[in-house]
Amino acid sequence: MSKIEVTSPFDGKVVGTVKYNTFEEVEAAIDLAHKTFTNKDGWLPKYKRVEILENVMKIMSSQVEELTILCASEGGKPYIDSKVEILRAINGIKIAIEHLSVFEGKEIAMGHTNTSANRMAYTFKEPIGVVAAISAFNHPFNLAVHQVVPAIAAGCPVIIRPATQTPMSAVRLVEILEEAGLPKGWAQAVVCDRKGGELLSTSPKTAFLTFIGSGSVGWYLNSKASDGTRVVLEHGGVAPVIVEADADIEDMIPALAKGGFYHAGQVCVSVQRVFVQESICEEVASKLANAASKLIVGNQLDPKTEVGPLINNAEVDRVEEWVNEAVAKGGKILTGGKRISASCFEPTVILNPAEDALVSTREVFGPVVCIYSYKTLDEAIARANQLDVSFQAAVFTKNIDNALKTVKRLNATAVMVNDHTAFRVDWMPFGGAKVSGLGMGGIPHSMNDMSVEKMMVIKSPVL
Repeated sequence: MSKIEVTSPFDGKVVGTVKYNTFEEVEAAIDLAHKTFTNKDGWLPKYKRVEILENVMKIMSSQVEELTILCASEGGKPYIDSKVEILRAINGIKIAIEHLSVFEGKEIAMGHTNTSANRMAYTFKEPIGVVAAISAFNHPFNLAVHQVVPAIAAGCPVIIRPATQTPMSAVRLVEILEEAGLPKGWAQAVVCDRKGGELLSTSPKTAFLTFIGSGSVGWYLNSKASDGTRVVLEHGGVAPVIVEADADIEDMIPALAKGGFYHAGQVCVSVQRVFVQESICEEVASKLANAASKLIVGNQLDPKTEVGPLINNAEVDRVEEWVNEAVAKGGKILTGGKRISASCFEPTVILNPAEDALVSTREVFGPVVCIYSYKTLDEAIARANQLDVSFQAAVFTKNIDNALKTVKRLNATAVMVNDHTAFRVDWMPFGGAKVSGLGMGGIPHSMNDMSVEKMMVIKSPVL
């Protein structure tokens, strides 16, 4: 049996091993999931799904510390934030259970025309089929919960293919589901190469593909998906923030620092481009740089660490190259700008980098925040909308008209007013548009997407 070693992003030490699945094993997993789904007599009733998910919550709640260390060790997210991730994951399961109580169809009107007389009609939800989940490294446990648990709640067999850098969390989630009473075949984890992941995504036996990762891979898999497969993609964005002159600066700076440097900026909605009205730009830039300079960078398992390593050393090299390019094109480093080690990069604030610099046009996915001055709100909105991405954005202002104008005009799927771009709770819709993705995540939305509506029409002379 082939295995791979999982290493810490901070120092490269081995933190665990997992089974590495062959192409044939991925095929077998798909066949088992499909066989499980097609056996309708074996479908899990709602009350059984609730019972299993409640057991999962109990198991996870009793292992918060162990799961936190597991998640932090492989992913590099600081201990304090990894603990929040585990607690969010537990609450996400609760959200799925609660949504089952309103997971329902509706009556379709009949009898108001001669042709529909003597009939009544109702819709109800059925599981869509086998769910294939391709996951990302940056929230290894909570992303797995967001992709796997809605499938189980909706009644679908699910196969998750986690990122090979962070496979242990997803594998552990599947183990916990089975410990909680989920029968074999309903949830499987496969750790495999790209060829195996492509098979999982494109098999005609796959009814639903949920993908979290790079745009190039996601759109490729979308183009190759079998006819009839429903696809939801979550890619990245280059989150814009607009700061008007009347913004509450003291309240805003901690939010921008958290939104920009949480998990070393490796979040698809991290604060990256901050457009600040020119009258307060110098003050905002100085205060954000000061906040960034005080952040503690280091080993993710140290409870004092606020910014951990990037996922691998090659990413540190890339971020360093992008920052150097921004400086060469006229950007001013206010704090940071350099690598600390092979695995860590300083929290960095750059003032007015060129509009065509990589840090201005592409998702950095690192601890870098760029600040740009502007004269008018219309100018800021136009500059924020220049890129072909559309995910979460933000505006800071006390003027309700300017807030509403910005919300209406920004290219975004969500706009936060007086909060950072990375705000999220697990029951809200979450996802990108344009090149940033397709469809919406969020546990209730995923459950709905993983189901189909079936209608029953009854004809009777007594109706």
